[in-house]
Amino acid sequence: MSSRRVSFTARDGLTLSALDHPGPEGRTPILCLPGLTRTAEDFDALAERHEGRRRVLALDHAGHGESGRAGSPARYGIEHSLRDVLDAMAALHCHRAVIVGTSFGGILAMMLGVLRPTAIAGVALNDVGPVLEPVALDHVRNFVARDPALPSLDAAVDHLKQTLPPMVMDAEAWRRFAAGTYRPGPDGAWHPRWDIRIAEAMRDAGKMPDLWPAFGALAHAPLLLLRGALSELLSEDTADRMQDARPDMRFVEIAATGHCPTLEEPASVAALDAFFDRIP
Repeated sequence: MSSRRVSFTARDGLTLSALDHPGPEGRTPILCLPGLTRTAEDFDALAERHEGRRRVLALDHAGHGESGRAGSPARYGIEHSLRDVLDAMAALHCHRAVIVGTSFGGILAMMLGVLRPTAIAGVALNDVGPVLEPVALDHVRNFVARDPALPSLDAAVDHLKQTLPPMVMDAEAWRRFAAGTYRPGPDGAWHPRWDIRIAEAMRDAGKMPDLWPAFGALAHAPLLLLRGALSELLSEDTADRMQDARPDMRFVEIAATGHCPTLEEPASVAALDAFFDRIP
């Protein structure tokens, strides 16, 4: 069964978009929440692997991908984004799910554990935890704020290789990744697939809140943590503290990778699929 692009309205009227990959009703669906500069399409390979076995939903956050752009940058704050996840689950008739949260998506998954614990059947955190290192956050803000207006897809690939932390991908994977990051506009240049005003929302939000209570709110749910072995956002110390707090959490490091794994690395695929197999 093929996936379908679905649109729905958030509680404030903004149009949001998601990819719905159908699956059997008798199994817990997977809800994928992408990172701050990523889209629902990042999870296409995951959905393809589980075709016919699980329903896979992937959300475009507000201001990203096919979702609407907000009138005010303040709309991109964490509280609004968390409400969007709840609106998406209601609109897509997904009342309980295994959540895969990449970076920003993982923050939302942890906070959802506080707000709606019964909605969570398990959580896979991709290179994110209760403590985010400031040096990496600064890099993220700078990346989010910039529209490089690149002349071609090849130029986008080169730009990402020079700008992002280490990532292990072949040439074709880099082109797919770049096409998921930038898209040609009316002027022919390749522009970010997110609203660069998100950087204003990040700046205005100030210091990140203490997320250890939110991590603790996942105590009832099976957990998987993936960490890029070279990640500057999720430190080894924080990952170790997470493991100490949750000895039952499966923890896998992805070699030669910074922030953050694409989830298509062999080690990521093996860890995710084994994790999903534990959940009915």
